[in-house]
Amino acid sequence: MTGPAPLRLLGICGSLRAGSYNAAVLAALPSLLPEGVSLEIFSGLGDIPLYKAALLAAGFPAAVTAVGVAVAAADGVVIISPEYNYSVPGVLKNAIDWASRLSPQPFAGKPVSLMSASMGILGGARMQYHLRQILVFLDAEPMNKPEVFIGAVHQKVTDGQLSDPGTRAFLADHMTAFATWTRRRKD
Repeated sequence: MTGPAPLRLLGICGSLRAGSYNAAVLAALPSLLPEGVSLEIFSGLGDIPLYKAALLAAGFPAAVTAVGVAVAAADGVVIISPEYNYSVPGVLKNAIDWASRLSPQPFAGKPVSLMSASMGILGGARMQYHLRQILVFLDAEPMNKPEVFIGAVHQKVTDGQLSDPGTRAFLADHMTAFATWTRRRKD
């Protein structure tokens, strides 16, 4: 008897900042995944130009096609992002806006895990609520529970590595739940 089918997840970080806490959390996820699950981290978010209709008229930029192909090829997507001004960082929103114009639209029917980390106590909650609204419009399937809001993240990352044992254990449990939830959508 074999185990469940392998799952390929895509990780996207909404921060381009060197030393980003959200990037550190995303980088920790491959070591916290259940057996049979892999996670590829998309690193081209900063290569996507600002959306302009004139650019689209000339065809999709290669960086936009790359994010669309990566999302479409994944069984599920993990998005982790900081909160900027109570909402989604522009670089992440821009990438989603571009991807939403691809055909077929790669987020449609795609299971998505939302995560956020911040130095504040709310852990980026407002960003997640706005991002959830965007993803629902795109017919993505954001997982409702368990939610991941990592507050006081600066106390949980040491030398660019997620070091807090409790947060690591919580994320491992979350990723197991996301894998189960994603498999149910594939069946």
